[in-house]
Amino acid sequence: MLRLRPYKACDAHTITKWLKNEYAFRQWSADRYEKYPITAEDMNLYYDRDKDNERIWGMTAFDDTGIIGHLTMRFPNENNLEEIRLGFVIVDDTKRGKGYGKEMVSLAVQYAFDFIKVKKISLGVFENNTVAIECYKACGFRTVELKDVESYHCMGEVWKCIEMEHMASHDNLVTEHDQITNAILLGDVNTAERVMNEHIYNQEQIVIKNVTNKNN
Repeated sequence: MLRLRPYKACDAHTITKWLKNEYAFRQWSADRYEKYPITAEDMNLYYDRDKDNERIWGMTAFDDTGIIGHLTMRFPNENNLEEIRLGFVIVDDTKRGKGYGKEMVSLAVQYAFDFIKVKKISLGVFENNTVAIECYKACGFRTVELKDVESYHCMGEVWKCIEMEHMASHDNLVTEHDQITNAILLGDVNTAERVMNEHIYNQEQIVIKNVTNKNN
């Protein structure tokens, strides 16, 4: 069973080993890094730029065998918490084709909708990354037509980006029991405790209201 937890600096030693060639590296990072290959120190130096930015954070996917994948989540719009944008999505290259990517992205989607309560999740993916595109579609994302198409100069070519988004719907609504279960699976003990405490409080208010009505 796959789970998500906050990214740790030590994760970079594993993640950077998955980038076996520059083509895959650029599909993952575009022009965010000047050189290839990168070291764990390079990755953490890049992330350290936003270490005091509460609007962006990294997540690592893992199971009983160790680290499986990684991605980042951020609020792309200032003073707006209704959208989360995914980035730097990657899965262990030796375990691709086994559904881990879909499971990890689905967990991130679940986390964004159920706990952060956003209305939209977005991401950008290079049009030459067909495997990733199909994975995102399987997770509920759809392509969006933009007036200005984003592109990058990579590997001596111009790579165009495809914009994708996943909108919240009534299907994303879950029960308190589901929220607690999902929080435990994600390793988010604080959220599980918060939902449980809210449930207890709500039940207490119902009892108080019923007693008050009877007395009146």
